[in-house]
Amino acid sequence: MSEGRQARLAAALRVEISDLVAREVKDPRVHAAGLVTVTRVDLSPDLRSARAFVSFTGGEAAGAAAVKALGGAVGFIRGEVARRLSLRRAPELRFIHDRTAEHVAKIDALLKDEP
Repeated sequence: MSEGRQARLAAALRVEISDLVAREVKDPRVHAAGLVTVTRVDLSPDLRSARAFVSFTGGEAAGAAAVKALGGAVGFIRGEVARRLSLRRAPELRFIHDRTAEHVAKIDALLKDEP
């Protein structure tokens, strides 16, 4: 597949998954984790699988529970994404807790401590 199509589909997936998680997923574990943000979607070159990186404003335990809840709702999310984007076959989705913001905060704190 062309990298352009892969990038466009990944961006469209990120937007649609974000909307679905914010508006359609009713699992209380997802909303208990605070603000949920889909930071990026990595799509395989054959467009058959995708990893959605998700960050949360809640704590570590709430984030882990929310990722588990999203994993349980993956069938619903795949179906809706396929319908909204008119895809014949939606990629297999896997949700991963994105800890980039936590790492940035740790590095920032370490740099501020340095004289």
